[in-house]
Amino acid sequence: MLLNDRVNAFSELGKFLSQFKTTGYEKVNSVLCNQDFFEEMSQKIDTAVHHNGWFTKENILFSLKQWGNALTKENLDNWLSSYSLTKNKAKTIGTIMAGNIPLVGFHDFLSVLISGNKILVKQSSNDNQLLPFLSTYLIAIEPRFKDRISFTFDKLKSFDAIIATGSDNTSRYFEYYFSKVPNVIRKNRNSVAVLTGSETKEELQALGEDIFRYYGLGCRSVSKIMIPKNYKFDLFFEAMYDYHDIMNSAKYANNYDYNKAVYLMSNYKLFENGFLMLKEDESYASPIATLFYEKYESIDLLIKKIEKDKEKIQCIVGNSFLSGCIEFGQTQNPMLSDYADGIDIIEFLTKIN
Repeated sequence: MLLNDRVNAFSELGKFLSQFKTTGYEKVNSVLCNQDFFEEMSQKIDTAVHHNGWFTKENILFSLKQWGNALTKENLDNWLSSYSLTKNKAKTIGTIMAGNIPLVGFHDFLSVLISGNKILVKQSSNDNQLLPFLSTYLIAIEPRFKDRISFTFDKLKSFDAIIATGSDNTSRYFEYYFSKVPNVIRKNRNSVAVLTGSETKEELQALGEDIFRYYGLGCRSVSKIMIPKNYKFDLFFEAMYDYHDIMNSAKYANNYDYNKAVYLMSNYKLFENGFLMLKEDESYASPIATLFYEKYESIDLLIKKIEKDKEKIQCIVGNSFLSGCIEFGQTQNPMLSDYADGIDIIEFLTKIN
């Protein structure tokens, strides 16, 4: 397969995914193999919802929409234009995927295959419904992918390199077990928002999308805000009210009630509005229904702290106080070139001997 063949196949997958919208499904007759896959995809979405209580239909469709938007021929060509991918010999890349949000491992799946390599996937049991089905669609579009995609439930064997995503605890096992092959080992990361007190209500409402999308379970979800001393939360809570329906999720509501009880019994000081708790804490990983906050004395000191803790941070949201800042409401809309942990996977794959 030439690079252009692979790009064309994934762009067709993007067209297929774009039919499944949060506003309703729209079958497009020109989409390849639609007669064989459209109805089954509808069923797979429902299966994924029943399989994992955190995977609501809205969140699954949001994920599909993002990938449908990303997988255009223009986007793929622009992304890959800075790499040399025409002379690489195919390697087998073992890929251990997380399962915290729908299709969380898709970018690794895409990167391995689009670069001309073979992928051996070990999925989390929490997110194992959609990707195998999308693989069958990709193979129907481009049959030469059949010998390049494998899934396993067992221990990974016979691979040339590893991409593994897990917790800080599992990363130690990964680093030991995979130390003899080229590897990318990802650990826990969280995202933060930097507030100055000058944000508009609209910006804070957009921040709510960064906080509540996927119930805050993604590494790109904002789990902590940095605020100046004497920050007033009135406008913040007013802006967050738009998301109060999140309590309709029994799993989220149960976590809210449990964590609130724990905090109150421990006499922690909290700000809360009935569906979100704010707790002052230096940590980055906050529990579900909780947003940590930390006060800063000056932007200069805050920049130093963020630099010191950069290995713990995935995204920084704010009004461009630092290079690389993401606009409010955009953390869950990454570009193809936005790599997890900032590690360029395509570059990694091109350097495997």
